[in-house]
Amino acid sequence: MAEVLMKTITDAKEMVSNKLTASNTVLTLATVQDALDRLKGAVMIVYPMKLPPYDPVQMEFNNEEDLSGTQASLEVIEQGALWWAGKELLPEKLLSDYVGKNEKTKVIVKLTKKGSSAPGREQVMSEEEKKQMMAWQYRKQEEMKKLHEADDGDDYYNSPWANSNNLKNQFHGIGNIKWGPK
Repeated sequence: MAEVLMKTITDAKEMVSNKLTASNTVLTLATVQDALDRLKGAVMIVYPMKLPPYDPVQMEFNNEEDLSGTQASLEVIEQGALWWAGKELLPEKLLSDYVGKNEKTKVIVKLTKKGSSAPGREQVMSEEEKKQMMAWQYRKQEEMKKLHEADDGDDYYNSPWANSNNLKNQFHGIGNIKWGPK
């Protein structure tokens, strides 16, 4: 009996899975209702005497479940608004009015409660990418610190190529004149 329930649950999850977007399958209300009907049928097979009316599964099937005071109540949106690119998508307008007529455009829409402000923007980088970038910057900084400590920076001042008057001295012919005792 448990196998019947588990198989039906996995089938219902696959029917309403977000993996349907990869196969370009549209999720309709009829598909959701079909998955719910299959779950009801599996519960009737396993519990032929029916569930008591106070059971959470039975209350969910009858759409009577009271979620007030629970964490699940935060996930339920009675009336929602769709947002894309910082704009609320109005039901009177077509999606092509907002996005354009290009069929290959990928649109990621966020769902919020009706009357709430626009949802926050997504991060440009994930936490893992931030960690990798910070580690790379730290390694680069340590490398530069080691190079700076190893080289005091004054060695090139005595080099002939660093003499700013070198070209002038060559034109005047006074290249290797030394002042002072030999």
